[in-house]
Amino acid sequence: MTDFKDLVQIRYSCRNYSPIAIDNSIVEQLLETAHFAPSATNAQPWKVFVVSSPDGLAKVRKAYNREWFATAPVVLMLCAQTSKAWTRADGKNHADIDLAILADHLTLAASDMGLATCWVCNFDAAVLSQNFNLDADCKPVVLLPLGVPATDDIPEKKRKSVSEFVEWL
Repeated sequence: MTDFKDLVQIRYSCRNYSPIAIDNSIVEQLLETAHFAPSATNAQPWKVFVVSSPDGLAKVRKAYNREWFATAPVVLMLCAQTSKAWTRADGKNHADIDLAILADHLTLAASDMGLATCWVCNFDAAVLSQNFNLDADCKPVVLLPLGVPATDDIPEKKRKSVSEFVEWL
């Protein structure tokens, strides 16, 4: 296992995957690890679709048609279930927040397993809903392409300094 600080430093948004297939047992191990992600009131208001069949991948690519995206052998389609989520007193539904926590756990667990991911949110959710016959309460929020990176090169990350985003009160 990787030291946590090293893990978060090596994780990056991969935009070039090797054609190596990912065995279902590896994906199951990844999902088993990530399912410990916290959620408000432990509601776990999410549904994860593992898309790996040629037909399924073609359907996903209709919602996000990018050349690099098509190199991923697996795409995890993360959907929020708003009716199952906790709602704060001011009406803020936490399904999207809880799902983001799950996505982060998935990206870190994948990196720890030597796999790569990339958060994709710029897709046509209506196309996904239609192509996969999703019910009205299953809203696509994040697509996570998953695979073996085509290169070992980890790109340089541009980050603000801590003092730029932290204020001590």
